[in-house]
Amino acid sequence: MGATAQDKRLDVRLAADHKNLIEQAASLLGQSVSAFAISTLVAEAGRVVEESTVLRLSNRDRDAFLAALENPPAPSARLRKAAKLHAMSVAKATR
Repeated sequence: MGATAQDKRLDVRLAADHKNLIEQAASLLGQSVSAFAISTLVAEAGRVVEESTVLRLSNRDRDAFLAALENPPAPSARLRKAAKLHAMSVAKATR
């Protein structure tokens, strides 16, 4: 995501010891509290979003996944029945 005009606010209430810790960390990095908070929050938010949306597979699991895509198992009787019921309900709903 690209940087845009900084015209939005994020107000938070926090304990004094948390504020002191944040101020100390910002000072150690030579940043303002705002710059430190923004960079830290954006980095953590990006990590959380990536962790929640990206699936990482081991080489073994990747190979098993690709093999299943290339050679899918035949549909079971339960799957065929479910597909038939679904097709019937969709046809009924579109009448």
